[in-house]
Amino acid sequence: MATPTCPFCAPAEERVVRAGELVLVLRDGFPIAPGHTLIVPRRHVGSFFDLTSDEQAGMLEALNWAKGELAQSRHPDAFNVGLNDGPAAGQTVPHCHLHLIPRHAGDVADPRGGVRWVIPSKAKYWPD
Repeated sequence: MATPTCPFCAPAEERVVRAGELVLVLRDGFPIAPGHTLIVPRRHVGSFFDLTSDEQAGMLEALNWAKGELAQSRHPDAFNVGLNDGPAAGQTVPHCHLHLIPRHAGDVADPRGGVRWVIPSKAKYWPD
């Protein structure tokens, strides 16, 4: 069931990159890199783990499609894929969404650790 105040239940048309039966592909409204993309189930569900198996499969198929689209349009060197599942994990919009962030060599001084930086004190596990 859609929630009127949810930004993913009725996204602005210009953000929609692809609309499938179960899943939308959207550009992030607050991108951390050019091309930052979200994979969002149409159904308003907070957790990836509460989606049906068809919705989960649809999200992964859309993720692969979006990766191809970004590879063609942005030519990134790599990608970060992230899912914040629940408030303690940093989820701020209670509608499941998967982040696909194109990365380019040199966009940060030292990209090592990637998503491990969600807990900065534990991110760096390698010697200097």
